[in-house]
Amino acid sequence: MRGEEKYRMILNAAKQVFALEGFYNSKVSEIAREAHVADGTIYLYFKNKDDILISLFEEELTRIIKTVKSELESMSISDPREKLIKFCDNHLTIVEADRALAEVMQVELRQSNKFMREYKNKHFLSYLNIIADIVAQGQQSGIFRDELKPELCARVIFGSLDELSTYLVTAKRKRFDVHEVAVVVGKSFLNGMVKEKN
Repeated sequence: MRGEEKYRMILNAAKQVFALEGFYNSKVSEIAREAHVADGTIYLYFKNKDDILISLFEEELTRIIKTVKSELESMSISDPREKLIKFCDNHLTIVEADRALAEVMQVELRQSNKFMREYKNKHFLSYLNIIADIVAQGQQSGIFRDELKPELCARVIFGSLDELSTYLVTAKRKRFDVHEVAVVVGKSFLNGMVKEKN
């Protein structure tokens, strides 16, 4: 088995173990068992449990960014209003599609002091920039209000999606349709972003 395959097997195993046991309660030996590798093999790829968690976050968010960008680019959507709703839909759909990953990203990642205090989150900024670019495009096309700050709008919109994602992960049963909610979230922000007609 090549090193790259083993690396990804370990990350996938970590995702399952962290989601099931919680980050603090998980042991490296449990990750090794889930990945079907020796305990020592883990340390050939990662320094410690925090390193595994951060690496998992980086790998998955990189994949998500590529997926979302590809979705937006492959569709013949030029209207930034539609793009924003599509972004919201993609975000919530990804959360619903992989509950183990969502559990790690929404809950367990925030239990890591190393991540919260020390990690320079450039991948997260790249994700926010997708939203900021949509807002900027809307301003350039004369649809969105000129006084909006794209970077600030991106954080506000992400914050709403993040809260809904946490609710989706922690709710004992499914209580809403993610596609319907994506439209509601998108339109809620659009109501305040679109220029008023004279």
